[in-house]
Amino acid sequence: MKILIPNTIELSLGSDADVVVYDVDAPVPAPHRDAAVLVAWHNSAEQLADAARTLPALKLVQALASGADVVLNAGFASAVHICSGRSLHDGPVAEHALALILSAVRRLDRLHEAQHAHRWDQEFIAAQAAPETRDLYTLAGATVTIWGFGSIAARLAPLLQLLGAEVHGIARSSGERAGVPVVAESDASELLGRTDVLVSLLPANAETAELFDSAVFTAVKAGAVFVNVGRGATVDESALIDALASGRLRAAAIDVTRSEPLPADSPLWDAPNLVITPHVAGNRPVGSGALIDENVRRLLAGEDLLNRVR
Repeated sequence: MKILIPNTIELSLGSDADVVVYDVDAPVPAPHRDAAVLVAWHNSAEQLADAARTLPALKLVQALASGADVVLNAGFASAVHICSGRSLHDGPVAEHALALILSAVRRLDRLHEAQHAHRWDQEFIAAQAAPETRDLYTLAGATVTIWGFGSIAARLAPLLQLLGAEVHGIARSSGERAGVPVVAESDASELLGRTDVLVSLLPANAETAELFDSAVFTAVKAGAVFVNVGRGATVDESALIDALASGRLRAAAIDVTRSEPLPADSPLWDAPNLVITPHVAGNRPVGSGALIDENVRRLLAGEDLLNRVR
């Protein structure tokens, strides 16, 4: 069985398969279009679409990203299994999410600006210490709501709880996950109204497109913080800018945007109280080789595949 491995990551596979490294910025060479497995990591949408047209023997596309939306939209035949890299990014994304949450809550963006202006920010010191505002600058006692409660949320929640946050989740259905109470999306309004920090871990699909709109930003507690480490397409970016400009949101931090790389003329760059990182939260998949090996074994054995999304 021939497996195509992208040149964007070093992988060591334990299987006896014929492993070929391919260039994610070029069409798959003709001698290797008989491959049965394509591993995708940092491929362009155009390259994946070309692979969908030119790899007739393909049986599995194994994405290493936690969300497989780009692969799903590439046009692979319905008989081709598509699996995501869910769980490969749990640790790195949880770390980055925590960093962005703390940056926004503690307003490190404002302190960074003061540093570059050679200014000791006395107003910030006073606001942080004032009885009526000092609770805004800490996670202790804060209500943190994670929308999209999967394996990454399960890794992130205990870190927030250790810092004193009260963690809740929003998902398609209610229940308890990883010891955290989760409400259904249809019943989220009361929880949003007392949310101090809203974190998105949602994938991009038809149901989540621009889910975070003016209605959601109005529903959250006034002065709340918004953090997105899911997908940029889930956010109405104009509504986010308006919520920051009006002060409805005190601050926000995003690792993803609708268009990536973010165009230089995007108004997001100049939005007030916003931290932007260039989609680096999950840039280090951990355990990729083991996942590929296991899914290749399952494919050959006719067993259910791990992380199958189609």
